Amino acid sequence: MPPAAAPPAQPAPAPGRYGHAGLPARTPVSVPLLPPELADGQPRPRRGDPLARRAGRALRRVFASSPAAETAAVTQAAYAIQQPVSSGRQIAVSSIRGGAGKSTVAALLALTFAHYRSDPVLAVEADPALGTLPHRLGAREVRWSGSDLAQILDPSMLITDLTGYLLPFSGGGWLLPGSQGAIGTRLDIDTYRVVMTSLRRHFAATVVDCETLPAEVARTALVTTQARVLVTPATPEGVAATRSVLDWIGGLHPGLLPTTVVVLTHSSPDSGVDVRKAAAHLGAGGAAVLPLPYDRHLAAGGAIRSELLGARTREAAARIAAEVMDRAVSRDGSRRRPPHQEPPQPPSQGAPRAERPAPAPVSRPPAPAPRPHPAPGPQGYPQPQAPTGPPLPPQPQPHPQSQPHPQSQMHPQPPLPPTDPRNPYGGGTPR
Repeated sequence: MPPAAAPPAQPAPAPGRYGHAGLPARTPVSVPLLPPELADGQPRPRRGDPLARRAGRALRRVFASSPAAETAAVTQAAYAIQQPVSSGRQIAVSSIRGGAGKSTVAALLALTFAHYRSDPVLAVEADPALGTLPHRLGAREVRWSGSDLAQILDPSMLITDLTGYLLPFSGGGWLLPGSQGAIGTRLDIDTYRVVMTSLRRHFAATVVDCETLPAEVARTALVTTQARVLVTPATPEGVAATRSVLDWIGGLHPGLLPTTVVVLTHSSPDSGVDVRKAAAHLGAGGAAVLPLPYDRHLAAGGAIRSELLGARTREAAARIAAEVMDRAVSRDGSRRRPPHQEPPQPPSQGAPRAERPAPAPVSRPPAPAPRPHPAPGPQGYPQPQAPTGPPLPPQPQPHPQSQPHPQSQMHPQPPLPPTDPRNPYGGGTPR
């Protein structure tokens, strides 16, 4: 009898076809970021402000504070951070040298965006050479990296499929590490483009912790993102080197400098450079210059806990995030927002009616601006519901047979706040 024919062999699942041929052949394992002896023996985190400063701030808040001014500053920053976006905004964070605080600033931006915005926020580590972004965001172990995720990304994947490969951090954001702590891991341009292009439609704000300049991935991130943050130490040599980098960035494309924010980081309580002179020296090309003060909690390293940050550090992080989001949305370098994004100014309640400026009469009522149709939301993310606030009051119409009185002319309605849920990303309120 002839031997029976063997059944045909099934083809092995090809890697890189998630949902079609199965998972890739190599599935990474979880790797702890710190050895057990170091993870268990970490000291207690310190507060950013010392006890004397906290006591003085409490006394000033009781006896000599201005709640209205503090509320206005927080509201203005929150308004800028929560402004709606039509598509995912990617922000590149880089520096000219190691140790400038690049990963710390990227973590602060990701935490601030995740705190103020209600839509998905992503932090990507594009610096695989033993970066500290996972440490700063409180991760304990790393499994999937950017290179591993690029092999299984598929256009049909939803955000619920992607979050299984990401690490959550406090505030509701997600983290994509760059490596598993191995020396020599590299991130090529093709992998970076695949990851950033595939994830952009799922996240409203993406903060990219890039390599130091002039690395290849960092140069690519500078020209492909909507805004860029350049971190430099607040020292004379750091400011001088940053001026050269800004000149180089302006030579790449004239539209890059107006969407660039320079962050001066202080590694000690005593600053080595005048912040005003440094801002005047670095902001000549349209870039914004903002300081990040010294904070004991940030200087100690480890995971960043927002409740332990100093009051000035939280305010500075909110200002930096607001400035970055403004420039990422406008993309024209102007700090003045479009008319439909200006927050409505309520009239003063204590001033008499006669002291308020009367609106100038117009010859005919202005036509209301057309409202755009809502764009489809990102895949896998719930669509926003209809607004639940009170409807706008109806505008009076002049009588067809009589001339309108100059005092009864119609005026444009105040703009809608940025939390209009008709936007595909929504906006949100501070948590």
